[in-house]
Order: sequence, then structure tokens, then C-alpha cells
Amino acid sequence: MNMVTSKDGTTIAYDRRGNGPALVLVDGALCSRAQGPMPELAETLADRFTVYNYDRRGRGDSGDTGEYEVEREIEDLAAVIEAAGGSAYVYGSSSGAALALRAAAAGLAIEKLVAFEPPYVVDDSRKQIPRTWVADLQAREPGDAIKYFFTQGIGLPRIVVTMMKLMPAWKQLKAVAPTLPYDAQVLGNNCFGEPMDATQWAPVQQPVLVVNGAKSPGWMKTSTRALATAVPGAGHTEVPGQNHMIKAAAIAPVIAEFCR
Repeated sequence: MNMVTSKDGTTIAYDRRGNGPALVLVDGALCSRAQGPMPELAETLADRFTVYNYDRRGRGDSGDTGEYEVEREIEDLAAVIEAAGGSAYVYGSSSGAALALRAAAAGLAIEKLVAFEPPYVVDDSRKQIPRTWVADLQAREPGDAIKYFFTQGIGLPRIVVTMMKLMPAWKQLKAVAPTLPYDAQVLGNNCFGEPMDATQWAPVQQPVLVVNGAKSPGWMKTSTRALATAVPGAGHTEVPGQNHMIKAAAIAPVIAEFCR
């Protein structure tokens, strides 16, 4: 484990492995460098990149501060990129992709960015996320926040979430549940069923590839296509046979092909 200090003094933990150009992985909700898809992906890509897999603030071995601001998470990513040599390729998944996109728009030294399925909602084809969801998540204890996030945010049936509570991973999810309001704030106003506002992405100058799984729901495919249209010069690709829980073996070749 390695540590870097963010601009506000928060310590950010990261793992580094492999050889080659620097690639930073940015996790989505309820994930950390020890749980979720990134550890396997880091291992898969380590023969082609020096991979930096870090704990976003409030997760794992990273620190946190009292009041959250998206800008602080952008600074965290900037600190990891600085530790990686001053510039890096970046892969973001789900809300991590949304964070990476905001970082690119803020001018971070990102060489190229692969954004996999930031969970934006740009039409009325699914149950709408409550506009109060940041405050709603903040007001809940970890277990209830997870349930709210999965049912109101993702749209899973309540019975599925009830079954999840019986799984061993539930304890790990509860440990990072206090960061769910962070992910909600990172998504901003892009998840309330309104058309994508392209002006927010106008400052992005890096090459961006927006990716979705062919088996992901229609609303998510719609939002990824809208994002690819809104980001200047962005490309778009769809990975056959995959959904939001994309396998490392499926996304690794996409990242390697684009980031070269």
C-alpha cells in the first residue's frame, strides 16, 4: 500500500502494480481498491500498464474530511495522477466514470479517458431518481442507505436487496455506505431524466471513449450515447455480452486498445 496527500491534507491510499504507461482506475459506488471489479482489472492490465488502484476518500485506507465537496475528490485524483508521474490514462466505472469526466473538464493531466457507464438518466424510460436523494442518503444509517441506493437509485426490486443483506459482502458494503451521498453528488443533475447538458463537457480536451455493455438496460445505453455526443470528439463503443457488472477480461482489451 502507498499513500499520497491530497490538497486538503486528506491521505489517499493506493496500490501500484505492473509496468508501462500509468493508468489510474476510478471506482464506482460501494467499491474500494480491495472490493469490487478493480483489483482483478488491475491484475489483468498489469502486463501493459503501471496500474494505480486507489481508495476514494472515505473508503478503505483513505482518509476523509467533515463536509464533502466534489472538488476535493477531483483533487484526490489529481494527487494520485501526480504520484503516477504527473499525467496518466484514466479508466472510470459507473460513478467513478462520472468523477473522471468532471476531473477531465477541470483540466487534470489525463492523457485519455475511458468512461464505462456513468449512471446518468437522460429520459423518462425508467423510474426517476428522487431529486432529494443526496439528503435522503445522508439521513440514513448505512444499511438503510444501501437499500435506498439500490431501490431508488439503481431501481432494483426490494426483494433482491433483501436477499443481498444475507450475503457475506453486506458487511463490506455497509463499511463504505457513508460515501453513497458522495457518488450522488458526483452525478450532479445528470440523473433526473432531463436531456444531457453539453455545456458542462465543453472544457474536455482529452480523447474520451464512452463504453456500455450490450446487455445493459435501454436507459443506460441511451445515456451513454448522449454522453458520447455531448463530450467534444468522444468515441463510443458497446461491449458484446456485458452489462453494468462488466468482466475484467471484457473491458481490459477496450482500455488497452484505446490507451496506446
